[in-house]
Amino acid sequence: MRTLPSSLRRQLEISVLAARRAAEAASSAAIEGLGVFADRRPDHLDVTQAALRNGLRAKWRQMGNDRDLLVAECAYEQWHRLLFARFLAENGLLLHPRFRAPVTLTECEELADDLGEPDAWSVAARFAAEILPGIFRLDDPCVRLRLAPEGRFALEQILGGIPQETFLADDALGWVYQFWQKDKKGEINASERKIGGADLGPVTQLFTENYMVRFLLENSLGAWWAARHPHSALVKGFHYLRSDDGKPAAGSFEAWPPRVADVTVIDPCCGSGHFLIEAFSMLWQMRAEEEELAPVEAQDAVLRDNLFGLELDPRCVQIAMFNVALQAWKAGGGWRQLPVPNIACSGIPVKAPVEEWRALARGDERIGNALVRLHILFREADTLGSLIDPKRATEIADPTGSQRSFEDVEWSDITPLLEAAASREATDPAIGVLGAEATSIARAAELLSRSYTLVITNVPYLSRAKQVQPLRDHLEHWYEAGMADLATAFVLRSLELGTEVALVTPQSWHQQGSYTALRELILRSCRYRCMARLGNNCWQSRVSSPLFKFHTVLSVIGTGVGDGGSIAAFDIGNGPASEKATELLKAELIRLPYQDQLANPDARLMMQAHAGGALLSKFCIAATGVQTGDSSRYIRKFWEAPDSIRWVRMQSTALISKWMSHLASFFQQVSAAASCRKPAKCSP
Repeated sequence: MRTLPSSLRRQLEISVLAARRAAEAASSAAIEGLGVFADRRPDHLDVTQAALRNGLRAKWRQMGNDRDLLVAECAYEQWHRLLFARFLAENGLLLHPRFRAPVTLTECEELADDLGEPDAWSVAARFAAEILPGIFRLDDPCVRLRLAPEGRFALEQILGGIPQETFLADDALGWVYQFWQKDKKGEINASERKIGGADLGPVTQLFTENYMVRFLLENSLGAWWAARHPHSALVKGFHYLRSDDGKPAAGSFEAWPPRVADVTVIDPCCGSGHFLIEAFSMLWQMRAEEEELAPVEAQDAVLRDNLFGLELDPRCVQIAMFNVALQAWKAGGGWRQLPVPNIACSGIPVKAPVEEWRALARGDERIGNALVRLHILFREADTLGSLIDPKRATEIADPTGSQRSFEDVEWSDITPLLEAAASREATDPAIGVLGAEATSIARAAELLSRSYTLVITNVPYLSRAKQVQPLRDHLEHWYEAGMADLATAFVLRSLELGTEVALVTPQSWHQQGSYTALRELILRSCRYRCMARLGNNCWQSRVSSPLFKFHTVLSVIGTGVGDGGSIAAFDIGNGPASEKATELLKAELIRLPYQDQLANPDARLMMQAHAGGALLSKFCIAATGVQTGDSSRYIRKFWEAPDSIRWVRMQSTALISKWMSHLASFFQQVSAAASCRKPAKCSP
């Protein structure tokens, strides 16, 4: 995998941050010019502009009448059409949509006048949108919005200043989204508000390091392949696959299907698609070898049958789909018509009234019932995302009694019916927006209803104290053992979705007392195959520092009950981030017997067994956390310290909180006021 060096990554960060600010300013001006937020349509609008205004207003309503969200959505679409066009052009994949012939940016400049476009970049963006219909919807009002010349020129200048090498790196798209969200993430964290809805994506998304992706894939999917095809040439390329006596250390994954064609892999928090593109590369080569397929045939088959993705943020879904398509075109030797990748947005919230949704069905009862179910399920989708489980009938209880269970709905059948229903009203831009949202949600419901062979992801991290109430309630109700953090709740959700899970998570759940129930559940009800403790400083990104210096663990866990065997474990300590990948390759294999882990206090996952004998907890109690056990011996007041001794100053917590102090002061004032009152005189 060709990765961005740090110098180019820094330059890309500066460019993307500037692009977001410029795109939002230009989009806001264009939206205001159309009078989108005004109650009355401006008189100067022509028929085309009026239709665009209606579409943008429908989009605004779908976003809960949040102006900032609409501006951000338009800014994203405007910038990323240009950005994706440059990615295509620099990789020789930008085509004329009519003649299917490659075009350069110079040739786009020559075509601009004939196509009614102002310049080469606009032509390139138009061509990119037309050859990527599954990624850019040409009827999307945010795509159709035209920026003023000065706004468009500012974006083109930023794009032109990014070095060519950036667009040839395999991880560049992942960094693009990470940097796009940097300002927003900083603003949200500084506000200290509870996290949910549109704030959730920027705060929780983190580009996964390549060595983590490779380790998890090669010790799950790769281990399964190596157990069945030990002499395959592909196995030699699995550098992170760890062996024990010539066999995969994580096991042979006996419960998996015998053929690659039947193996399904999903990333339920796919972000920019890092896991997906690496899994795609492994799967198509496996299918080509096992089924004797040509590379292009194998690649298309994997996109149709094997690879799936879900993501909370629709912008990430776009990037992930483009990333997968770009990898398929590179691997296949050039542009071709691809099967639309099975990647959907699980975070589109339903804001429009249920009557508007039901109207899409135009009297078709089956579609109408499905739409009402979706409306109920996805009301909090921007907060819950892939935590939504359409198979839970009680989760969609309808007080009117008109709902039946989900057993009578196949979402794969409903999606094309919704597309047809929306297309019948294509002349109405508001219906088009609503229909597109309904279709996208139905596609997400379809993927969320399935079961997969392997679920692989970098889970989102968010402690319970920082979560909005709907998210807290959902986790407490459905994932009580893991509710202390969104990350551990996703461990349980992933186990619902697949036979095997391969996850990047914080290491805290291995030891902390609040996760005792989760550890016991995993050790008693699942098969913990493999773990790699990475220590801290795992993330090389400047964006993640210093917020992501927590200890991290890579885990491969199966849904089958543990067989009394052992966990394949690796511990690489707390070295610098630049050495993590190398250390993981040569870390010593440690076998951890299941029964020993269950016997540990609170079922803590420990890398070594204790020396034997009674535990210290049998003889003493640790009453407090990190502090001295004898304050009178080790702590002196400032007036007690003689000048001849150089004491280290200590800062501690207050004896009483500020709020309690104010409350005590208030009651003292009330008491004082009451004591000053003169007693009432009695009547004779």
